[in-house]
Amino acid sequence: MFESILIFLSNFWVTLTQMAPYLLFGFLVAGIMSVFISSRTVERHLGSKGFWAILKASLFGVPMPLCSCGVIPVSMSLYKNGASKGATISFLISTPQTGLDNVFLIYSLLGPVFAVFSPIVAMLSGLFGGTMVSLFDRHDTRPSQPPSDNCDKQAKKENSVLKALRYAFLVLPADIGKAMLVGLILAAVISILMPDDFFSTYLAFGGGILAMLVMMAVGIPMYVCSAASVPIAAALVAKGLNPGAAMVFLMTGPATNAATFTTLWSVLGKKTAILYLVSVVIAAFTAGFLIDLFFRGIPKESICAHGDMFPAWFNSLCAVLLLLVLGRAIVIKKIKK
Repeated sequence: MFESILIFLSNFWVTLTQMAPYLLFGFLVAGIMSVFISSRTVERHLGSKGFWAILKASLFGVPMPLCSCGVIPVSMSLYKNGASKGATISFLISTPQTGLDNVFLIYSLLGPVFAVFSPIVAMLSGLFGGTMVSLFDRHDTRPSQPPSDNCDKQAKKENSVLKALRYAFLVLPADIGKAMLVGLILAAVISILMPDDFFSTYLAFGGGILAMLVMMAVGIPMYVCSAASVPIAAALVAKGLNPGAAMVFLMTGPATNAATFTTLWSVLGKKTAILYLVSVVIAAFTAGFLIDLFFRGIPKESICAHGDMFPAWFNSLCAVLLLLVLGRAIVIKKIKK
């Protein structure tokens, strides 16, 4: 028992030190983005109809630092302010899968291949889902309501550096901190309980397709933000999960959950909700299949490998700072509640 606890703590700390420098930098980038890209800007650009709005919605969504839960009210706001159903779904699919902060996290745990592919897949899946809705659900009698442009000029004069730092190390960690710690804990537990050859032994049948279906079945109903899904995916890959199935989980986990589906069903209609779910399933399976096909014959270790850019002491220092940032944010959030 004591040995298992030590292994758990060791795996938790190793994963934390690997991701901490990249995640802290990602938080900072997200904070800077929050100053220069406001929700009003997004609404103004997406408050139109047609393919161009769908494409812009998908592109806007990729770098936005919004989690699976936070993207729901933003998407509904877009729709209420005049965005088409297609643009709304495009934004809703592409946004939670990744973000500039999450790209650094993916690189730290899954390597450059996933870090490059993830935002591309997020953009294309959002574009595909938005186009599907635009083609097959054109019923939209809601009048267009362009967003108000009555911005508070005084608020914009607030110190931009302080606003960026506040969002980066207070607001964003409060939103994803708890989920991220849960993801780290689950990754450490998986490393203890799951045999190293689990996937090659039990899910080898079907050449990786069975593993993709299993990850899809787990990811679709599960609420897990992109930051929490990465350490879980990394732990599963270490246990033999094929890269394609890992990508399926990285897509479906953040992009779909029961709360999003029920919200779409009630606000945009059941047809849009079903098209949204079908689009994510098709896009995730296609992305997983292509990644496995593209990297067939290449050892998994080579795909996920990346050089450690920082010395061990710096990684450890960043890990301590990350724990302090997350812990403080979670405690403050609970006190406010």
